[in-house]
Amino acid sequence: MPVQQLTELIRFVRRNSPFYRELYAGLSDQVDEITALPVVPQDAFWRANTPRDNRLLTGPLDEAVVFKSGGTTGAPKFSVYTRDEWREFTSAFGAGLVEAGLRPGHRVADLFYAGELYASFTFILDSLHRAPVGNVRLPIGGAAPLESTVHTLEEFDIDVIAGTTTTLCTLADHLVRAGRRLPGVRILFFGGEGLYEDQQPLLRKAFPQAQARSIGYAAVDSGLLGAAVPGTDPRVHRAFTPHTVVEILDENTGEPLAREGVAGRVVVTDLRRRLMPVIRYPVGDRAEWTDAAAGHFRILGRADEGVRIGAVSLYTQDVHDLVRSADPTGQVFGMQLVVRRWDGRDGLVLRLAVDGDPAAGDADSDGLGHLADAVTKEILAARRMYAEEVEAARIHPLAVEWVRHGQLAVNPRTGKLKRVIDERPHS
Repeated sequence: MPVQQLTELIRFVRRNSPFYRELYAGLSDQVDEITALPVVPQDAFWRANTPRDNRLLTGPLDEAVVFKSGGTTGAPKFSVYTRDEWREFTSAFGAGLVEAGLRPGHRVADLFYAGELYASFTFILDSLHRAPVGNVRLPIGGAAPLESTVHTLEEFDIDVIAGTTTTLCTLADHLVRAGRRLPGVRILFFGGEGLYEDQQPLLRKAFPQAQARSIGYAAVDSGLLGAAVPGTDPRVHRAFTPHTVVEILDENTGEPLAREGVAGRVVVTDLRRRLMPVIRYPVGDRAEWTDAAAGHFRILGRADEGVRIGAVSLYTQDVHDLVRSADPTGQVFGMQLVVRRWDGRDGLVLRLAVDGDPAAGDADSDGLGHLADAVTKEILAARRMYAEEVEAARIHPLAVEWVRHGQLAVNPRTGKLKRVIDERPHS
C-alpha cells in the first residue's frame, strides 16, 4: 500500500471521518504542513472510535482485523487494520527485526500474549513471517506453563526468545530457581515495556550467552513507531520513515523539538492507514532525539508513568535510576511503586525483587536492611520535598518491601509488569 502525501491524506479524512472533519473545521481548505494540524485529543478520539455508531473510521467496518489496547487503565480501546494495512505494518516491522539482530535460520520462540483481541502474539508472528530473512517460528505464547515452555526451548535449540520483559524475567527466575540455564539462546527480544538495568543480572544468570535487545517500538493503536538501533542503549530507535512521521513535542508549549537531548512527548502520524486514521496522535511516551537528522530517538518512559504521593510527584524512571544507584552490586531484579492511603495520608511502598525468598529467610536480611536504608536515603536526597512532607505529617514515610520476582504484580491479560499500583480508594 503506497505511502500517501500528507495533503491528500488530510483531504481524505476530512471528507470521510466525522471526527477529523470536526477537529479540522477551523483550518483552511489546503493544509500542507503537519504542524498546522492540532494534536489529537485522546479522550475525544476514543469516544468517537466505538464498535457501534463509529465517528472516527472513514468507511464501514466490513474488512479488517480488530484488536484491543488500553488494558492497564481505563476502558478497552479498539484498533482496526485493513488486510493491506496489516500486511504493510508487519512487513515494515519484520524488516526492522533484521536490524535488531534476526539472522537467516534463527529459531524464534514467540512468548507474547494472544487472545481477548490482544495483538502482540499475532503481530510478532506475522512480522517474523514477513521478515526478509528465513526463520523458524515457534508460537508458544506467554500463557503456556513455564516447564512446558522450557522443554520446547530446549527441544528445538531455540536461538531467539521474544516476549514482554516481564515474561522473560519470569522465565529466567524459573530457570534460576531450578538451577538451570539456557546457554544456547543468543538474543532476548523484549517488547511492550522497557528493560531496566536491575532486570539484566537475572537474565544473564539464566541466559549467559544472550543479548537483550529491543524487538522494536510499535503499538496497536498508533502503529509503527521505531526500529531498534543496534548499540549500547536498547531504548534508542529509528523512526519508520517514510511509513510514519514521529514528532517530539515540548511538554509545556506543544511545539516540535529539534534539539537533541531535550525530553518531550511523542506524537505519531501514520501515512499508510486510511480506515482508522492516526494523525498527530499522542502515543503516551516521553522521548528525546539522539540524532535528529537520522530520525534516532531515545524512549524515556511513559509520559504519565509516575506517582503523586500527597503533594510529591515522582517519575517511575527516576525512582528506577535512584534504586540502581543505591544498589551497585545489582541485588534488585525488579521493582514496583505501590501507592496506599491509610490514617488519612498517602504513602509509598517500594516493592523490590531479589534473588532468594526474603520471607523464607533465603536472602541476607542484614544486607537487605542496609540496602533498604541506602535506597531510602538516595530517594530522599534527590526528592527533598518527600522528607519535608513526612516531617509535616502530610504523608507516610517511604517503605521498602522485599519480594521474589514472581511475586511482582502483572497485568493478568497482557502479562506486563505493573510499574505503578495505586491501591488508594478512588470512589
